[in-house]
Amino acid sequence: MSDEEDGSDVEEVQDIGEYEGPRNDKGERHGEGKAVLPGGDTYQGFYRDNKRNGRGVYRFKKGGKYEGEYMDNLKHGRGVFSYPDGSSYDGNFARDQRCGHGVYRYSNGDVYDGEWLNDKRNGKGTYTYSKGASKYVGMWVNGRREGPGDIQHENFKYDGTFERDQPKGNGKYVFDIGCAVQGEYLLQRVKGNTDEDGEMEDPDQIPLDVPRWRGNNIVPVSS
Repeated sequence: MSDEEDGSDVEEVQDIGEYEGPRNDKGERHGEGKAVLPGGDTYQGFYRDNKRNGRGVYRFKKGGKYEGEYMDNLKHGRGVFSYPDGSSYDGNFARDQRCGHGVYRYSNGDVYDGEWLNDKRNGKGTYTYSKGASKYVGMWVNGRREGPGDIQHENFKYDGTFERDQPKGNGKYVFDIGCAVQGEYLLQRVKGNTDEDGEMEDPDQIPLDVPRWRGNNIVPVSS
C-alpha cells in the first residue's frame, strides 16, 4: 500500500541540450517550445524566463511521463504522472509533490482516491484493494490510516478508529445478516516466534504491538 515505490524519476532542469522554440530578450527559453535534454528526456510545452511554466509534457527516457501544469520547473497544478512501473497518479500537485485531491492507481491494481499532502495520503480517502473485494474508507495521516474509518468487505464491515495504520479502541463489526458485534481492539505485545521448547527463536527481534479483537456485545442492526 506504499506509494514510496512508485518508480518516479527526477526531471532535468539545466539550460542545456537541444531546444527549438522562441526566446526572450535575454536569450532565455520563453513561450511554447521543444527540448531534448542530455540524459535523453524530452519536454514539449511552455517556458517562462528559461523555466517550465504552464502546461507541458515531460517524457522520461526510462518510460515515465508527466502531462500537466508547471510553475518554475516544478509540477504545480493539475497533472497526470504515469510511472515506469505501470502505476499512475491523476490529480493535483504543489511544488513537485502530490497535494490536494488525486487518484493513484498502483501497479498491483490497488486504487487510492482521496486527499494528499507532501506526496503522502493525508486527509479523507478511499483505498480499494484489487484482491479480496475490500476497501478502507476514512482518514489518513502521513500515508497511514489514522482516525475514524471503516474497512468494507463483501458481506460485512468494521467501523472504528485507527492509529498508526492499525485498528485501536472501540469499534464494531456490522454483518449483512442484520446484526453487529460491538467490542474493542487492544494492543498485545508480541515478542516473536518461539521454538518447541518455548525459547525465543530470535532474542534480538523487536517486540511488536499487534491488535487483538475482543467482542463483548451482539446487537441487531435496523435496516
